[in-house]
Amino acid sequence: MSTSESHRRRGGTLRVSLLALGAALAFLPAPAAAQTLESALSRAYGSNPTLNAQRAQVRATDEQVPQALSGYRPIITATGDVGAQRTRTVADSQLGQLAAVIPGLPPGALPQGRTTQIETNYPRGAGVAVQQNVFNGFQTRNQVRTAESNILGARETLRNSEQNVLFDAAQAYMDVLRDYAILDVRRNNVQVLEEELRAARERFQVGEVTRTDTAQAESSLQGARSQVSAAESQLNTSRATYRQVVGEDISRPRAARSIDKLLPRSLPQAIGLSQAQHPAILAAFHGVDAATLQIRVFEGQLLPSLNLEASFQRRYDESSADRLTSGAVVGRLTIPIYEGGSVYSQVRQAKETAGQRRLEADIARDQVRQATVSAWGQVEGATAQIAAAQAQIEASQTALNGVREEAKVGQRTTLDVLNAQQDLLNARQSLITAQRDRVVAAYALLSAVGWLTADKLGLKVVRYDPNTHYDQVRDKWIGLRTPDGR
Repeated sequence: MSTSESHRRRGGTLRVSLLALGAALAFLPAPAAAQTLESALSRAYGSNPTLNAQRAQVRATDEQVPQALSGYRPIITATGDVGAQRTRTVADSQLGQLAAVIPGLPPGALPQGRTTQIETNYPRGAGVAVQQNVFNGFQTRNQVRTAESNILGARETLRNSEQNVLFDAAQAYMDVLRDYAILDVRRNNVQVLEEELRAARERFQVGEVTRTDTAQAESSLQGARSQVSAAESQLNTSRATYRQVVGEDISRPRAARSIDKLLPRSLPQAIGLSQAQHPAILAAFHGVDAATLQIRVFEGQLLPSLNLEASFQRRYDESSADRLTSGAVVGRLTIPIYEGGSVYSQVRQAKETAGQRRLEADIARDQVRQATVSAWGQVEGATAQIAAAQAQIEASQTALNGVREEAKVGQRTTLDVLNAQQDLLNARQSLITAQRDRVVAAYALLSAVGWLTADKLGLKVVRYDPNTHYDQVRDKWIGLRTPDGR
């Protein structure tokens, strides 16, 4: 059988299975507004807290570019000072100074005296300085490129988070759909066993069966009621998980629409697509680029740097009438000779980090390939299980009808009927589970190749565009508020 032919058969089986699952749910009371899988995915895309937190992380990463671009911009500082200065001067008189230098003059021959002078000043001044880097070993250019690589990596990480959230939403939806169907089947089984117990009691009254037969029927009924309680508990758990992922309660889900037309046509094609475009791999490659550029940033610290400095200052230091004005323009060249070895260590460390990022990229590629092969196998396996479960249901139904007829003429016991009924129940539950697994596996395969996106699924939601925030902040020179006003 060709690959395309197998794919068509797989899609046909899925459509039949989904119709069967919808039919199994049809006679349950439907609420006024039933959810669809597409609406659940749309809701999760817009309101999932994990996804919104990752979007905030991308917006925070966007700020790395204006921070790096600041290296091209001038640094302007202003200074000012004001104070009070008091000077007290004490000096001898001129006659007293003369007596000290005339030899043979007796003490006291000339009159002695001192003078005291007090002067108060209020020194003050203001100035402005501008520093513009002309060359810093290409550090700024490489820092900008590093920031841009980090942003691209953050966007791919966001895309991967979107895939994970959409897959979790699809899985949670299908779990609720499965549990509703299983609960319905088990409730229907209780009704059938109640009828079996009633018939057994009637036959016991006329002596056709023994007390053992009625006890077996009653035991099976109580076991079925216990299974209903377990199904209700599992349904409540799945609904709680759905609310956690999607952000709203779910009442009655509808049968899921097939996405087989979106899937790759063959396993080699799926592997090739996943290796070329999966966001986890692309994010890892951007991490390699950023780590490599960081090496150049550290190496730039070992190169000369050239700054252009200009300053203007005005001071009033001597008295209120004195004024000193100065200005200067200086070109300053700094050549590093030895800085203690820290920069050399940072370069070596950055090289090891870059090697680590390359290994992590290889790990990401292997993980994505494994996930793709696994998802493809799950799709094929669930498709085969659906076909087997459908055949099992037909055979179990035929066997149950035959056992019931044989029991009427005494060739089968009540236990045989109950066992046949249980086989049919198990087959129906297996079909429901296989149908759920088939849909979930299809979404897992779509995620493994990097196609589980709102655009690919055609979701009717407002797309989140990370370029919007990036364009708003990239060239901002000043401003404390974020683009949304915070």
